[in-house]
Amino acid sequence: MDFYPQGSVIENKAQLIEYLISGCKSPENFRLGAEQEWFLYKDSDYQPAFYDESEPCIKTLLEGMSNLGWQPIEENGNIVALSRGTCGITLEPGGQFEFVGSALQNAHQTKAEIQAFCTELGSLADKLSLSFLAIGHQPKHSRSEIPWMPKARYEVMKSYMPGRGDLGLDMMQRTCATQVTADFSDEADMVKKFRVGLALQPIVVTLFANSPFKDGQVGEYLSHRDAVWSDTDPDRCGYLPFVFQDGMGFERYVDWVLDAPMYFVIRNRKFIDASGLSFRDFMEGRLSVLPGQLPTLSDWADHLSTVFPQVRLKHFLELRGADSGDAVNRLPALIALWAGLLYDSQSLDAAWDRIQEWTVDERLELESNVARSGFATPFREGTVKDLAHWILQLSRDGLERRGICDESGATESLYLQPLQQVVDSGQTFAEALKQSFSTRWCKNMDIALPAMCKETFS
Repeated sequence: MDFYPQGSVIENKAQLIEYLISGCKSPENFRLGAEQEWFLYKDSDYQPAFYDESEPCIKTLLEGMSNLGWQPIEENGNIVALSRGTCGITLEPGGQFEFVGSALQNAHQTKAEIQAFCTELGSLADKLSLSFLAIGHQPKHSRSEIPWMPKARYEVMKSYMPGRGDLGLDMMQRTCATQVTADFSDEADMVKKFRVGLALQPIVVTLFANSPFKDGQVGEYLSHRDAVWSDTDPDRCGYLPFVFQDGMGFERYVDWVLDAPMYFVIRNRKFIDASGLSFRDFMEGRLSVLPGQLPTLSDWADHLSTVFPQVRLKHFLELRGADSGDAVNRLPALIALWAGLLYDSQSLDAAWDRIQEWTVDERLELESNVARSGFATPFREGTVKDLAHWILQLSRDGLERRGICDESGATESLYLQPLQQVVDSGQTFAEALKQSFSTRWCKNMDIALPAMCKETFS
């Protein structure tokens, strides 16, 4: 729970730091959260579904979810999100459909939750003649063919992004991710988990690489999603070298976020364009769009949500490196992977002991190459495949020590099996898609796209 009401006026930087510190939890209260995104198409022609221009449409889907007990959240009269209990549904800029899961104790619970949700969503989609696709990058359609969702924050970002990196609009409209949130107990625990999580993101990118297509063809990357992120707004994205420097802590992260230009301020449920302006100026009452006004902690929470590093700090750590994929199997795999690495002290310490030896150049080299080269990416005397074997074993050991079993007596390590299979084969999920594209889909995206959609909830 927050130490301060969201409406509290910010008077000094210490409040911003305390806002992050308020996320600290005792280990027995650690939870894991998951987010899963899909692209959405019309069954009739496999064109992207629009919000409300023609049926079937996204608005009808959201209304259908509301009839299943989901509570609608509106903006300017349009449903833009839903909630039910501790779960949520949101719309990403290009109509990507995002499920935000509950904060749960283990991967068994994640598996049950996402399986039930996919059954519910798949049944409704069939009735509405809509199809979903879990993949990291839009495989066929250009930005001009993809709709924009009616959310004011996206209008601000759409105007600002083209001036900061070449692929920011592609990120908004043409990418889908799977993400995990993890807790920390104190500042030292947060720093260690942040560093381990950040250093291991390139290996996670490879393990979950699932976006080899672009503009209807096989492209140059195994994860086009990761490649897009590498050229998106350098002021707020990337691998954050300062995290590995002396002095890293809550205050150092606050300073970085303060230096990231703003997007917007919300007043009376209206989004005010503040793109490129300074939150530091806002704290001095010198924000040009709200002269004389001081920010609240709600404004700070909004600003925290507009930075997009590979690991993001809020009241938890958000690990953001994985492409979207088979939700029922890969989402529990991602949860289990991080649970075994971050929530077992022996595995966390072992990971830290190894990654702290890596140089800045080595980390950046990994970051730069894995989207294209996958498991074959060289690293020291080996490859990323060797690193993937290593982190899977660390995670498996940690999960066995956690000893959280399902009804059949299996620990969470059972969910690592899909990842172990790809590492043993040396073939990423993306390379398996490329093989299918060349063989059973006849190098024709008009065949491949419907086939991939039909397999999404099968």
